[in-house]
Amino acid sequence: MQRWRGLEDIPQDWGRSVVTIGSYDGVHRGHQLIIGRAVERARELGVPSVVVTFDPHPSEVVRPGSHPPLLAPHHRRAELMAELGVDAVLILPFTAEFSKLSPADFVVKVLVDKLHAKLVVEGPNFRFGHRAAGDVEFLKELGATYDYGVEVIDLYVTGEAGGGLPFSSTLTRRLVAEGDVAGAMEILGRPHRVEGVVVQGAQRGRELGYPTANVETLPHTAIPADGVYAGWLVVGEEAMPAAISVGTNVQFDATERTVEAYAIDRTDLDLYGLHVAVDFLAYLRGMEKFESIEALLLCMAGDVKRARDLVTAHESQVVAR
Repeated sequence: MQRWRGLEDIPQDWGRSVVTIGSYDGVHRGHQLIIGRAVERARELGVPSVVVTFDPHPSEVVRPGSHPPLLAPHHRRAELMAELGVDAVLILPFTAEFSKLSPADFVVKVLVDKLHAKLVVEGPNFRFGHRAAGDVEFLKELGATYDYGVEVIDLYVTGEAGGGLPFSSTLTRRLVAEGDVAGAMEILGRPHRVEGVVVQGAQRGRELGYPTANVETLPHTAIPADGVYAGWLVVGEEAMPAAISVGTNVQFDATERTVEAYAIDRTDLDLYGLHVAVDFLAYLRGMEKFESIEALLLCMAGDVKRARDLVTAHESQVVAR
């Protein structure tokens, strides 16, 4: 898959293509429907598929300080899009100047002059251009002038966790913030992931017999609510069952909020300086301060057992499908 940073990176000889545009934070199941349809139509038409997205998030430029927590960094989104069969991803630097492009100018400068769109695939609520003045109906009007089609994909609705609402990144962020990582997984179609470099912490986990990877998360990451979770610590291609702690270490009166993952039954790992990922499967309990270290250790042993059982059960279900 080709990755372009800005319009100038697009090859000069780029021909017609099928395009979809959006922030696509998280590449959740609704996004997968739209992107998957764009890939399908591109193959039917014999042209490449292109996803256009933005960096930073448009809200940070339009309303500074309002950057939403991100469900996935750009490199992760690109990986997920590649898995869907996308041929190219165009990341447009979203600047104050760019935000002032009218909907018509956006279409001409991006879709027509550079990507030579043959078809544009979007969700029903797609908005674009200055003050988000453009919508799918305007996109269709311009398509008649500039020789491209527009296909609108209705998003499916979520199940129980979403209360029947359409798939959305906003809903997913809310569920993550509430610690409902199982609900977020239902919308994403996979566990919510947090990434970063392993840094040295207070090493209290090692002293207690549960050495953890202290993950310095990427800026603007959507981090689950404080608590203990079951999931995986992902290092390279290896996903290890893990018990995960999010929050301040109230037992030792710490003040810094951290994400720490104990790879179950693995005490031989040296991960300092490595970029790792933490995947969240299920919420186990809230953070609490125990009367003694012995009580803490007893609870931690229970956390590890529950995490191991939940991960094993989940992996068995996936294999059985």
